[in-house]
Amino acid sequence: MAGDRQRRFARPSPGKIMTDLDTLLADLTSGDESRAEAAAVQFSPFGQKAFYILATMYANPDPDMRWWALRALSEFDEPRVSNLLRLGLADDSPEVQACAALGLRKHPDPKAIPQLLDLMASSDQLLSRLGRDALAALGKNATPHLVRVLENPKAAHNAKLGAVRALAEIKDPDSIGPLFKVFQGGSGLMQYWAETGLEAMGIGMVFFDPN
Repeated sequence: MAGDRQRRFARPSPGKIMTDLDTLLADLTSGDESRAEAAAVQFSPFGQKAFYILATMYANPDPDMRWWALRALSEFDEPRVSNLLRLGLADDSPEVQACAALGLRKHPDPKAIPQLLDLMASSDQLLSRLGRDALAALGKNATPHLVRVLENPKAAHNAKLGAVRALAEIKDPDSIGPLFKVFQGGSGLMQYWAETGLEAMGIGMVFFDPN
C-alpha cells in the first residue's frame, strides 16, 4: 500500500472542485484512497482554517490519519509546513516518514538535512531513496553534507551510493573532486553515478586532478 501511495503522490486530473471543507475532511479520512487523494490537493485554498485542521489531525494516534494530514499539508505554500514535515521524519510509522520525505522534496528545508541523511542510510530501500531525493532537492545546501558521507569510512554503502546519486543530480562544482575520487575507487555502481555527475558538469572522461 505504501508504494502505491508514493506513486500517487501527485495532483490528480482536473475534475469537480469541492468547495466545502467538511466534505473534504470527510473524504480525506474516509479510508478510500482515491477519494482521499482527490481531497488532499484541495485543502490549501481554504487557508489558515484548513491548515489548522490538518495540523491538528497530524496529532492523531492513527498513522493513516497522520499520513493523509501530511499529504494534504504538502500542498500548502506555507513556511510552517516544513516544520510538520520534519516532525514526520521522526514518526514511528515508516509510511509517515516516507510521506514526510516526499513532502520535503516540494518544501526543501536545510533544517531537515540531519534527519534526511539518517533516512538515506536506512536499510529500507524506499525510505533511503526518498531521503536521497529530498536531499537532492536542497541543491548546493546539501553538497557539503553529502561529501562528508562519501568521505566517512564508517558510512554504510547504501548511504554512500545515495550521496553519489544525489550529488550527480545536484551538479554542484564543489562536488567534482569528491566525485572524481569515487570514480577512481568506488564500487561499480558508485563509479557509474560519479561518472554521470561529472559528465553532467562537463568533466566527462578527461583527466582531472582533484587536488
